[in-house]
Amino acid sequence: MLGVTILGNNSALPAFDRHPTAQVITLDDQLFLLDCGEGTQMQLARYKIRWGRINHIFISHLHGDHYFGLPGLLNSMGLLNREHDLHLYAPEPVYQILMLQFDAAHSKLPYKLHFHPLTDECVLVKTERWQVTCFPTKHRIPCFGFKFEQIKPPRRVNPENAVRYEIPASFYDRLKWGESYTNKKGDLVDNAWVTDPAPRPNSYAYCADTIYDEELIPRVKGVDLLYHETTYLKDLAERATARFHATTVQAATIAKKAGVGRLLIGHFSSKYDKLDIFEQEAREVFGNTSLALEGVTYKV
Repeated sequence: MLGVTILGNNSALPAFDRHPTAQVITLDDQLFLLDCGEGTQMQLARYKIRWGRINHIFISHLHGDHYFGLPGLLNSMGLLNREHDLHLYAPEPVYQILMLQFDAAHSKLPYKLHFHPLTDECVLVKTERWQVTCFPTKHRIPCFGFKFEQIKPPRRVNPENAVRYEIPASFYDRLKWGESYTNKKGDLVDNAWVTDPAPRPNSYAYCADTIYDEELIPRVKGVDLLYHETTYLKDLAERATARFHATTVQAATIAKKAGVGRLLIGHFSSKYDKLDIFEQEAREVFGNTSLALEGVTYKV
């Protein structure tokens, strides 16, 4: 399963009950936090997301609407007695900023924080089941996008066959990952007898903040779900370029040229109180476009 839950969909200024950028990615049994604008921990609580399950946090760049919520979140995790390790992937200065704040407050995290600086396009973390890569985007300061990909999707358990072979439900998760079952008599129940083949791997790409940039096309080509910022409507294309942001039509053009399955648009300017026109403009170029609405999970 691959899904994206939107915690914040606005740009620099919170407005109209919209919050700065933050997303939670669900990939199989893992939760990842992608950017962490102000109020992220409140949004996690609001949408009942178990943040103790988040072991990897990715920060795209050092504009406040993408990371000002991070120090508070890390501190709250400590106050809640988190003990297991946490991995943080972000531009180099983020670690210095965090340490300055924690030192000034004499705060010590009760868990180990592993910091991984973003410097170039690469694979950040990879397991047998999934991987996360990063790639540069063109913004006013160094900025990175991220791609989440399944490598080995779980197989599908056939409930009727599983019951027939008397396999307990507690073993089903192991069946999904290809294990066979040995019953109480010592007989082996082959995995293929009780599961169906896995679907093809799914993928999600997040383009962070960026100007219109066709160099992104090969990096996100063919993904099932693409998130691309649309700070402005198409009539403000010049302003978007001047501020290193993108418009509805530009995001939709990237999606169309990259042949993605679905486009998700967000990072809306606070000058707009209504968002329907964003979706309308983007769909004129790329039909399968949706607004990134807070509290909604978009499944691939």
